[in-house]
Amino acid sequence: MQILVMSDTHGDSNVIEKVRDFYPNVDTFIHCGDSELPFSHKALDGMKKVRGNCDIDQAFPDEAVFDIGNVTVFLTHGHLFNVKTSILSLSYRAKEVDAQIACFGHSHILGAEMIEDVLFLNPGSLLKPRGRKEKSFALVEIEDTYFEVKFITDDNNCISTHKFIRK
Repeated sequence: MQILVMSDTHGDSNVIEKVRDFYPNVDTFIHCGDSELPFSHKALDGMKKVRGNCDIDQAFPDEAVFDIGNVTVFLTHGHLFNVKTSILSLSYRAKEVDAQIACFGHSHILGAEMIEDVLFLNPGSLLKPRGRKEKSFALVEIEDTYFEVKFITDDNNCISTHKFIRK
């Protein structure tokens, strides 16, 4: 199973469509909020999506929990969990919903780490990255024994690849 995770596109529907076109056959597309588009915008069609602090449309949920195969994913923007300070509150919520993957944005800083059998994933920003110059998204391969995370630029160049053992 493969998921594509993006966040913090701040009104740029073209970059969303461009990135989706790179990987049209992924199993699930995820947007971690701050799209600044209407919930029903065609660029977000079929995506799992949540509301960020810059999203006005109240149709976006604050969080989502869903299964991809045998993996439970928790999705939120992150501002309600103060992720710019710590991911402790986010980790508590991920555990409450029995998630194996927690996707979030808000900080515009890409990163992935496994903590207590949960993969915490921030794809960075496709508009205004922080901590590096490359605009980014993440491609996650879900295997029986591991997760593989690739951080990729808006020009479809791989920044880095990380493998996390699943328990």
